[in-house]
Amino acid sequence: MAAEWKGKSRGTVLGYRIFIFCIKKLGLPSAYFVLYFVAAYFCFFAKDSTESAYYYFRKRLHYSRFKSISSIYKSYFVFGQTIIDKIAISSGLKSKFTYDFDGIERIKDVLKKKKGGILISAHLGNFEIAEHFFGELEQKDSISLLTTDIEHTAIKNYLDTVTKKSNIKLILIKEDLSHIFEINAALTRNEIVCITGDRYIKGSKYLKQELLGKEAKFPAGPFLIGSRLNVPVLFVYVLKESRKHYHLYARSSQVKDKDANALLKDYTQSLEWMLKKYPLQWFNYFDFWNTNKE
Repeated sequence: MAAEWKGKSRGTVLGYRIFIFCIKKLGLPSAYFVLYFVAAYFCFFAKDSTESAYYYFRKRLHYSRFKSISSIYKSYFVFGQTIIDKIAISSGLKSKFTYDFDGIERIKDVLKKKKGGILISAHLGNFEIAEHFFGELEQKDSISLLTTDIEHTAIKNYLDTVTKKSNIKLILIKEDLSHIFEINAALTRNEIVCITGDRYIKGSKYLKQELLGKEAKFPAGPFLIGSRLNVPVLFVYVLKESRKHYHLYARSSQVKDKDANALLKDYTQSLEWMLKKYPLQWFNYFDFWNTNKE
């Protein structure tokens, strides 16, 4: 079975160059066409992530063997589409897409209160384009996104040359935990901090909670921060609903006391509802349920 999440994803600068060439010179349909072959490649040559995806579809969603296998291919394909869409939207093609803002008033209310807030999301759908939803907000400069080492630096540097600069500030997760001070500083400035809550990195502090009928480890940080700092907590996701349409969901957590486990349970219930509605768009291709021990 696949190994734990290491904090980086697959991909090369050449791959991104090919997709960007297709987007800019040949149009989005040509970039999507290339994905038919890329998705097939990953099915056969990304062994760990393919095994993890099969376990998710077969054991947790209880799909048939055939549906599980076909869902792996479809999931890779949709994942590729979300990457292409992110690049296209960031390159000035935002008008080519349509969007539903479901609950964005909750985010606006948090910003208006000027007390800071936590948005907890997941590697579900295309959360990275959330900043383009946030671009509709008057206080968009009051939002920070907690992220890893921005994946591969070479890819990030290349994308910076072909996409527009984001208004969203980044807080990098660091081994010395100094990012905790940056988060606290942002909240002290009454800003909103966006965090993903569904990737636990081995060696870090974690909490356990059941998801889709089996217990798993979740990173403790988002839930400890969200439960202890007395700021509003929202669960936010951005899902692809059709070829050029995205849907933003923003839901308020109902947990009132300083209980990290209660907040985590609230989150997993929210996440589970989204997974059942959009099963192909959970792009957590690693051994999430730690099935190595089974």
